[in-house]
Amino acid sequence: MANSPVAEALSTAPAAPPPLRRNWNFQVLWIGATSMTLGVEAVDVAYPLLVLAISGSPGLAGLFAFVQAAANVLLGLPIGKLVDRLDHRRTLLFAEGFRAAATGSVALALALGGVTMVHLMVVAAVLGTGAAIGGPVRMLLVRSVVPKEQLTQALTQDEVREGTAALAGPAIGGVLYGITRTLPFVVGAATFVFSLLCALVIRLPPKGAQAGATGVAAGAVGAGDEPEADESAATEGSEGAEDAAEGEEAGAGGMFAGVLELWRQPALRGALTLIATFYLVVTAVTLVVVVSLREDQHASAGTVGLALTGGAVGMLAGSLLVKWLHAALQPGRLLVAVSAVAAVCVALLALPWGPWWVFVVLLLAHLTLPALRVLIDIMILRQVPEDRRGRTIVATMTVLSVGPPLGTLASGLLMQFASVDWAILVLAVVQGAVTLYGVRDPQIARAAWPE
Repeated sequence: MANSPVAEALSTAPAAPPPLRRNWNFQVLWIGATSMTLGVEAVDVAYPLLVLAISGSPGLAGLFAFVQAAANVLLGLPIGKLVDRLDHRRTLLFAEGFRAAATGSVALALALGGVTMVHLMVVAAVLGTGAAIGGPVRMLLVRSVVPKEQLTQALTQDEVREGTAALAGPAIGGVLYGITRTLPFVVGAATFVFSLLCALVIRLPPKGAQAGATGVAAGAVGAGDEPEADESAATEGSEGAEDAAEGEEAGAGGMFAGVLELWRQPALRGALTLIATFYLVVTAVTLVVVVSLREDQHASAGTVGLALTGGAVGMLAGSLLVKWLHAALQPGRLLVAVSAVAAVCVALLALPWGPWWVFVVLLLAHLTLPALRVLIDIMILRQVPEDRRGRTIVATMTVLSVGPPLGTLASGLLMQFASVDWAILVLAVVQGAVTLYGVRDPQIARAAWPE
């Protein structure tokens, strides 16, 4: 008896991918990334403490952070071109090994009593370079092992990692440094090694393939996957001319192809403008608030630190809202809403209601940020062609990494010429102006979620 067309369609339709919690490739990669991020947050506290201990110079502590950020920014675009060409797993293994060796060298130098400022500055450059390589490659690996229909869920889980590490990492680093100067660097090096091992054991689909409703998503890659690759070959062949044209265009753009890709896509361009401004303004206002709490309200250092954890708590709580916000709002409206919330929250920080108020406002300001970060990641991973995806991710990270140092500079200049209240209001106006730009840009308003 012949099968009906419906039965045949059902028999040939691809099975739904297994739940993300059973995607062992992604979960192992995520566990390694969580370990690494926690270690980075911990040693980021230990490095300035160590520089101050051996030099007594706050300026040199700032120089360490500057060298690390400069290496990340200056090498980002050239590295992006390599990321699109090299094997992603091997590149991540190199980046993690590079950072593990640098961090371990500090622990060894401390144990031998020979750490120097020159050594630490070299380590800062290595860490910045490793971050510029590891960040985009890890995102590309996530795209390789997660089906596109589960990307939002996977990237939301990644936001939980960021929020948890930002909340717990600094406290862990301070405690470890208090036990002995060497310990945070030993632990930091160990987290890089663990991340490296996690990247080593995951099983990836063949290059050019994507995780789907097959064993690839759950971690099994084998001969059973070949027919699916063969079936997709015809479709890929029909798009060959278009892909070739895109490849020539990407080659013409060189290491700037990612920047050009961001400029060509209005939603991405708008999202990047809003989130970069958010980082700049929030970094600036945080420094202003610290000065206000310490000098005007006479809060203790511990109380100030507790107040500033509001941002990390907001990020962690906000990761639970990503799915709901993405379902309720189109990208353009979400961009404007996040920016508007940030502008209002920054203005509210001008109210001198003490550390608890700062905690609450920072929590609210960061509550919608995970939804915006996931939005950018999704639009890059789903819309940007694979041959320039790495450069686009690097360009995005480079732009975002410029915001915090510019924010620190802006806050310092503002407080030289204005009171704390006026400095906060100026920053709120800047965020409000960017929000107005988003409201008035018709291309941002028409932005839709990618298929």
